[in-house]
Amino acid sequence: MEGPPGTGDVQRKAVAAMVRPLVVGVDGSDPALRALDWAVDEAALHGLELRVVHAAVRERSAWASATDLERPRAPDPAQGLVATAVAQARCRRPHVEVTGEVRADAPVTGLLRVGLSASALVLGSRGHGELSALLLGSVGLAVASRARCPVIVVRGDPAGLAGTHRCVLLGVGEPWQASEAVRFAFREAAARDCLLKAVRTWRCPAAERAGSAGAAPADHERQAAQLLGRALGEAAAAYPEVTVRRTTVEGPAHKMLVHRAAAADLLVVGAGSRHGHFGLPLGRVAHSALCHAACPVAVVPQRA
Repeated sequence: MEGPPGTGDVQRKAVAAMVRPLVVGVDGSDPALRALDWAVDEAALHGLELRVVHAAVRERSAWASATDLERPRAPDPAQGLVATAVAQARCRRPHVEVTGEVRADAPVTGLLRVGLSASALVLGSRGHGELSALLLGSVGLAVASRARCPVIVVRGDPAGLAGTHRCVLLGVGEPWQASEAVRFAFREAAARDCLLKAVRTWRCPAAERAGSAGAAPADHERQAAQLLGRALGEAAAAYPEVTVRRTTVEGPAHKMLVHRAAAADLLVVGAGSRHGHFGLPLGRVAHSALCHAACPVAVVPQRA
């Protein structure tokens, strides 16, 4: 049983009022309920308001008569779904400010619009619908591909969901394309007071390896270490309290990160700049992480 909020709680709420809320999408599915629990814990961790959103297009029969329209309306299932989710979140974290909203939009459109004023969007790994049997639902994939804010897809094994590994894993791409993801990962590690593992992969073409007597692989590894240091430098200086373990490893990035995510509480990857309404494709690394990682995955867009 938690006690009354102290001075620190009041200060965090004051700060939260000046920043964007964390938004979680719900549809009544089990993955969405797990995402709700994860999201309210995340909101508590950062002192943020949590906004619970359900987006769906509600259809009204074209054959409805005037008598039908005069009858008392039945309870709206969408409103009930959101009210139940809000109550669940408040019960789990009584001191987190939780609000609910039903949007008369298609799920992807509604979440993308809400995301314009959100600090991040949190989604379940799958939802209701024809594509619910896929490893990642169609809504989650579309939102992660096009959102202007970070999108966190809650997935993985119980240890990763519970945060017992005490580790945030960061996949580092090119320094000029990774700054937003790097800062996001440092913030998460600082809030959790945990280790940050930063990984950059490298590859050595077979032709270079065969004709260099071992010099080429060493050169590629050295270059990867330099690029990793350059990408982390500014954020590492801003968060001196975060312990960082830097790793360069040979191999395909999407496989290396999915493998290492089994020992992490959150995997952070970048998603490139967004140009125009639809943005850019996620890329192989982010797509593989969203489909196969054993922990929640944050896809962070790089601002243009």
